Amino acid sequence: MDLLWSAPAGSVLPAVVAGVFGLLIGSFLNVVIHRIPKMMQRESDNYVASESGQPLPHEDRYNLVVPRSACPQCGHQITALQNIPVVSYLALGGKCKACKTPISVRYPIIELLSGVLSAFLIWHFGSGLLGLSTLLFTYLLIALTFIDADTQLLPDDLTLSLLWLGLLLNLNATFVPLHEAVIGAAAGYLTLWSIYWLFKLLTGKEGMGYGDFKLLAALGAWLGWKMLPVIILLSSLVGAVVGIALIVLAKRGRDIPLPFGPYLAAAGMIALVYGKSLAETYLGFYY
Repeated sequence: MDLLWSAPAGSVLPAVVAGVFGLLIGSFLNVVIHRIPKMMQRESDNYVASESGQPLPHEDRYNLVVPRSACPQCGHQITALQNIPVVSYLALGGKCKACKTPISVRYPIIELLSGVLSAFLIWHFGSGLLGLSTLLFTYLLIALTFIDADTQLLPDDLTLSLLWLGLLLNLNATFVPLHEAVIGAAAGYLTLWSIYWLFKLLTGKEGMGYGDFKLLAALGAWLGWKMLPVIILLSSLVGAVVGIALIVLAKRGRDIPLPFGPYLAAAGMIALVYGKSLAETYLGFYY
């Protein structure tokens, strides 16, 4: 058991186990990504109805566990054998077993992404507290990335959970000393908050949402204030590349807003693994 739970970086067996575990978590992340926006909408609908004295439109239980996963087209409940990460998608030919409606390829992609990143992170950091913590960090960022891409929302339930987890883990300086984590959380929020209001004063438009402030605050809570310049620069670079590609290749209009959360999440992942070397090489921050 020690080989799995306290293995040093570069150990293969814990990485393989983490990869399999990541595939399973990826399947659950698909549920999180699909249901949390619906849960938020249902809660909002019920609140509005309650305040106006109307019957509640959503009285049935709907959360991350209930009801069981089912085909949105025909309602066919997905069995355990039809819910094996990646394998079931391939076995079903990417279609619902009952009605043959195509299943989005994004489901196995998220499962694979979660599995590959899990294996890599445990291989890179080891399977101690540091490595296991990076898995939590990654799973929350994956969920936030795809929810924001779908809805342009970054739910507080996820961003604030990420922020508090970062601060708690850094009580013992798991990633950075606690004072750097606290300053990172405050500075991360205030940096984008300031940019938001400056942009709004100059243009009269909103350039980003408050969820972006909270996400950068959460990244600061995990990685410390010294990593914020790296994250901001990386997210801007990734955003510029993806934005230009969408405009040129997908013929996306320049006026169509792009969510910033996925770029922050991608920058956070890069900073998690390579941020210290980038900060020391290009910004002169030494750890």
